[in-house]
Amino acid sequence: MNHLLLADDDAELTAMLTEYLQAEGFTLEIANDGDTALQLALANNYDLIILDVMMPEMNGFDVLRELRAQSLTPVLMLTARGEDIDSIIGLELGADDYLPKPCNPRVLVARIRAILRRADHTGAAAATQPETVKLGDVEIHPGSRNVFCNGQSIKMTSTEYTVLAILLNNAGNIVSKAELSQHALDRKLTPHDRSLDMHISSLRKKLGPLPDGDERIKTVRGVGYQYIRRD
Repeated sequence: MNHLLLADDDAELTAMLTEYLQAEGFTLEIANDGDTALQLALANNYDLIILDVMMPEMNGFDVLRELRAQSLTPVLMLTARGEDIDSIIGLELGADDYLPKPCNPRVLVARIRAILRRADHTGAAAATQPETVKLGDVEIHPGSRNVFCNGQSIKMTSTEYTVLAILLNNAGNIVSKAELSQHALDRKLTPHDRSLDMHISSLRKKLGPLPDGDERIKTVRGVGYQYIRRD
């Protein structure tokens, strides 16, 4: 049974989501302000945190920023409908995904389960993976989902890791955005969804360019992304 933290100051929405998520088999703790959310997030081992942007005491962005300095616990942001900038900022700060409010509880559960599947690196699935995947100066360990670049450990969210693993396993080839969305985010690509762009941007910042200075992950406009291979 997965243990979640739901951080939102909307009492009516929180009550509705709590009832729905509990019926779906999740256990929840509730925080109604940012300070409490951060304290609980750092003190407990949650499987996932649902984090609203607009909260008293400390907004969701500040909570996420502080959390990411110490933890890679998966985070799903709840953003104001129509405020695309909120979703972009959340993803830039390290959120795994986002949903606009008010959200459909069924969609929320689907997003939660997709994130949890990406974060789950135990069991038979991990055991069947190769011990390491290495390309140039980057090395990933599928069993532990650890990433190293030039010998240095790189902290990544579960979503960032999944995107990187797909690109590495297809290095030299173009991976379409539709395919990457389906396999990395567990959902069909929709118009105006900037999630993949933000995760790719984060990977570029964390990994830097190739040793020769060239771009590591190339955007093929209108098609998708290509991890550059140097044979």
